[in-house]
Amino acid sequence: MNYFSSQLNKFYSYNPRLEREKHLLVPIVLIIILFIVIIFRAPQLFSSNGIGGAIIVVTPLILASLALTPIALVGRGGVDLSVGPLIGFINVSLVAWLVGNGFTSPFLVVSYVLGAGILYQVIVAAIIIYVRVSPIIVTLSGYLVLTGVNLTIMDRPSGFSPEWMFEWGYGAEILSPIFFILFGMIIIWFLFSRTVFYQQILLTGADERMAFASGINTVAARFGAHIIAGIFAGMAAFTYTALISSGDPTQGNTYTLAAITAMVLGGTSPAGGIGGGLGSVLGSINMYMISYVLS
Repeated sequence: MNYFSSQLNKFYSYNPRLEREKHLLVPIVLIIILFIVIIFRAPQLFSSNGIGGAIIVVTPLILASLALTPIALVGRGGVDLSVGPLIGFINVSLVAWLVGNGFTSPFLVVSYVLGAGILYQVIVAAIIIYVRVSPIIVTLSGYLVLTGVNLTIMDRPSGFSPEWMFEWGYGAEILSPIFFILFGMIIIWFLFSRTVFYQQILLTGADERMAFASGINTVAARFGAHIIAGIFAGMAAFTYTALISSGDPTQGNTYTLAAITAMVLGGTSPAGGIGGGLGSVLGSINMYMISYVLS
């Protein structure tokens, strides 16, 4: 076993790119195993309706896990425990405040979900950075506060999503609007991960003091990570609203544990500096496939 480990480490040392991406080994192997199991146990998943339904169900989880990823990468053990209630808050406030009052313009709806997600994450980042409270305490407090606020806005599942979104939740076709939203958000993450700013987030998470000594604005890196998280959380809430076609004050909470599990399964370390968006996407797909096989 020791010999195998030493040879594997030597292999990675000769391949710097593989060294950076070796956290993807586990989710890739797991997804292959689950793919084989599903072929024999539940081949209907690979039909048009099966894939279409899978896309509409897994998209909010993928986007939620991507929302957690930059916050984890930037370090200090930053895992946003409030991402589930945040998705729920955007969902119920969208249905109750906007749609309930007749504001259903697609531009207005998308602007609202993005603005709400970014504003919340900026507030969280400011408390963590300037008040110097541990991220786990801030986000756990946010979880509790948002859970109560959601139930105040809507005490039970009710209301309707915008009319133009009704058919999105059917999952009857592969190339649905949700597919293009997911594809677009993954492209945005891909482009973001190729920027210098993304590298600054990774360096800050790996060693904040060294990053600061190297001239990196670590405060800007943390704010930027939370802003990116707010964008993806807002779109997760948007696709979640399309999935259920109504408002639900409690169901969004389940995304916290699922998204954290998907992110960690994808190889992103909550300690910072290790991981990436591709792992979170693969981890989310694995989570869906596991639940599909078990059911």
